[in-house]
Amino acid sequence: MLEVGLWLTCGVENSRFLECLAADYGRIREVVPGHLEGRVPSCPEWTVADLTRHVGQVYLHKVEAMRTGVDEPEGWPPAGLQDEDPVELLDRSYAELVEEFASRKPSDEAATWYKPDQSVGFWVRRMAQETVVHRIDAELGVGVAVAPVPDDLAIDGVDELLKVFVAYSVSEWGEYFTEALADSPCWSYAIATDGAVWRVRTSPGHFDVTSGPGLTASDDGAPDVTISGSPTALLRWVWNRDTPGETPGVTIGGDAEALAEFRRCVVIATQ
Repeated sequence: MLEVGLWLTCGVENSRFLECLAADYGRIREVVPGHLEGRVPSCPEWTVADLTRHVGQVYLHKVEAMRTGVDEPEGWPPAGLQDEDPVELLDRSYAELVEEFASRKPSDEAATWYKPDQSVGFWVRRMAQETVVHRIDAELGVGVAVAPVPDDLAIDGVDELLKVFVAYSVSEWGEYFTEALADSPCWSYAIATDGAVWRVRTSPGHFDVTSGPGLTASDDGAPDVTISGSPTALLRWVWNRDTPGETPGVTIGGDAEALAEFRRCVVIATQ
């Protein structure tokens, strides 16, 4: 388990993750009724109904993982789940998820795909971050304005993507990144927002992340790529959730090939 535990990650308390989870679930629940046939531009293969059902199934999957102690429960998804009304499924699954979280401590053991942290706190954080990204998907699919993401949640979300998704995936499942990184000339990146700076370095078989929120950025010399923006803009950019037709709210400078390599690694890690 990580030294501080994910229920207190990057300064974000477990209760704060639960608060953000509730708010973003509520926003999805607010906007999707009456728009289930709409297309989701950030997930082109999905309708709003597909997105809503996906969020509900993810919630139930994590409930099952905590109850069984197995990250990939057998026989998942259960028969009949696809036939359930997507909004009713979302409501039912959210209620089960928060009930399961309330019955456990963040430090309690729970099966996760991330070996360094096998705790309930991992899933609290992950579900808060999962939900805010899909809340943005829902807003894009319905065609309403995308609400800002609270700075603390957005900064933590960027940190999670870089360290837990990409860096860990490259180290644990490197075969998926062989082609993406095979010819890497060892690029360096500086990613910055209000309250946090990350330094990333790629090379064949490596995607190394240092610094981040609450940490002093290492002095690795001039980066090949710089990426900066507000916390919300940066979270949306790294998750490829910008509004179609609008200029992304981040400023990017540097080598185009290096930026493309970074993007390839993110896409593979988040598929």
